[in-house]
Amino acid sequence: MMQGAYRYSVVLLLGCAISSAPAHAAESCPELFAGGRAPVLANPRLAPNTTPLCFEAFAVLFSGVSRTPLYAAERLTRASIGAARRVDRADAFHEEDRLPDRSRSELSDYVRSGYDRGHMAPAGDMPTATAQAQSFSLANIVPQDRTSNRGIWAAIEESVRRLALRRGEIYVVTGPVFAGDSAAAINGRVLVPTQIYKAVYDPTRGEAAAYLAGNDDVGDWRVVSIATLQQAAGLDPFPGLPETSRAKAMSLPEPREFSRDRNRSGTDDGFQAWAKREVYRVLHRLWRDLMRAIF
Repeated sequence: MMQGAYRYSVVLLLGCAISSAPAHAAESCPELFAGGRAPVLANPRLAPNTTPLCFEAFAVLFSGVSRTPLYAAERLTRASIGAARRVDRADAFHEEDRLPDRSRSELSDYVRSGYDRGHMAPAGDMPTATAQAQSFSLANIVPQDRTSNRGIWAAIEESVRRLALRRGEIYVVTGPVFAGDSAAAINGRVLVPTQIYKAVYDPTRGEAAAYLAGNDDVGDWRVVSIATLQQAAGLDPFPGLPETSRAKAMSLPEPREFSRDRNRSGTDDGFQAWAKREVYRVLHRLWRDLMRAIF
């Protein structure tokens, strides 16, 4: 167990779906959900003390039990990802003041916890500086293994962005899985996921699937159907999905660091674009530092 993590006595048993409870955020920002329908909780243990929150480019359902989001939902388009590529990252984690003090997570919870503050809706997806700043709300954050967050999970996030560029429009739902009878908690307050998922739906082709990765330093991941994800996570990310699409997993790109995987035509457009952006950012920072030194 990492430093700062304790066993939390509440029984979650996410895999044991008993009934369905709607996540009641659809009326607030339906444009962020596939078909305008919010994800549906399939485990009544997670239903109490939840709060739907809408942000500029994503929506979350926050749990006062786990003090994490149960999901973060996004609509990614070719245009929104293109805009996000032009937004410089500026880390500014902050507590969510729309949540009650007793229910929300705090910055102090993560201090010396041994875990990263892991985004569910990634900062790299945000098409404006305002949206990116909102993504650093702790309402969008879970305790995430550092190796996973900076390795396989970063690669999954970038692979999904590249998929949005190729397909033109996809819906994405990301969230934690708390498996077992109890869960570790940092600072005795914020539950630590055992796994993290990222579900993807292409409305044009009617295809869907999800990445499911361990929240540890092993780096294991797999692609599963939405039906399989629902059993594992206790949540249906796309309640309007036909049964045929629910049962069959679409082909998702293999995650590679910086998405350096090549497509079938043999090109590597994603890596070239990334390299150009990084060169530009380095030159921009060098120029800015030089100007500050001179003046």
